[in-house]
Amino acid sequence: MTATLPRILRAVRGEELDRPPVWMMRQAGRYMKVYRDLREKYPSFRERSENADLAVEISLQPYHAFQPDGVILFSDILTPLPGMGIDFDIHEGRGPIIDPPIRTPEQIRNLKPLDPEASVPFVGQALKTLRQEVGNQATVLGFVGSPWTLAAYAVEGKSSKSYSIIKGMAFSEPQLLHQLLSHLADSIATYVRYQIESGAQVVQLFDSWAGQLSPQDYETFALPYQQQIVQQVKQTHPETPLILYISGSAGILSRMPQSGVDIISLDWTVDMAEARQMLGPERMVQGNMDPGVLFGSQDFIRDRILDVIRKAGKKGHIMNLGHGILPGTPEENAAFFFETVKNSHQLL
Repeated sequence: MTATLPRILRAVRGEELDRPPVWMMRQAGRYMKVYRDLREKYPSFRERSENADLAVEISLQPYHAFQPDGVILFSDILTPLPGMGIDFDIHEGRGPIIDPPIRTPEQIRNLKPLDPEASVPFVGQALKTLRQEVGNQATVLGFVGSPWTLAAYAVEGKSSKSYSIIKGMAFSEPQLLHQLLSHLADSIATYVRYQIESGAQVVQLFDSWAGQLSPQDYETFALPYQQQIVQQVKQTHPETPLILYISGSAGILSRMPQSGVDIISLDWTVDMAEARQMLGPERMVQGNMDPGVLFGSQDFIRDRILDVIRKAGKKGHIMNLGHGILPGTPEENAAFFFETVKNSHQLL
């Protein structure tokens, strides 16, 4: 019966497959001409991501072009924040802006619990449609931001290189930050469950900025809130696989499994073979080719893909990049990436 399941779900069940399943982080987006053309027509990112029909169309663009094994919802990790009372805007070239940033006890007390049906119904509609569109040909993935990363945006008010404001709060007013993180964790757990009930078969947690923390501070300000989400989701949806991705995670990699997720997504700062040895052969992993490789020659791309697959072994691996595909990546190289992974059993 499992042969009718999408390849990602078969891999998660521990099946040995002829080749690993494959999708790309940020596979729907700026490197595709069809996306850039649509962006000309709909210049507002929030309109593109918060209109269910547009989100479905964009989510399916790489599926139609490359037939990946996973179709990920086109959305943003900040999408649920307005439903909690934290509004944001996205400026092309500058990224997200949260004004006013969340920095006072009163602001945190006034945050609302997330009601996804009321505040993000377009997410549920898009996921339902995606499931209908792809059937069993691919796995539909949802995704959310993890509390530390969402808090970093909310407290800093924008992207940051130093994270000095949220770290200042963490180290001088830790209780205040813990209140914010716990509120975010409860709301994001609700959001994950909503995505699953709407059709997501796997959900990825992005704690992109947790790699900016020391191991000690990761254990204090990020890991407990990843655990809070995973524990709540597993109480109601124990069978749905959860993935955790952290950018720059080599220094905290050994701690990531403590989150309780099913799959650890590796960035490219760690060697795949070393990561598998550290995490143990039973731990499911995803990744981890440097997205910059896709600017190389096709011979180079092929060698790097096969190197990752060889080191990952025949079980428990989802092929992916170690971060999102970069703007400006040649589309023919993205196509070559998918084609090479799909033919890897003949090339190895």
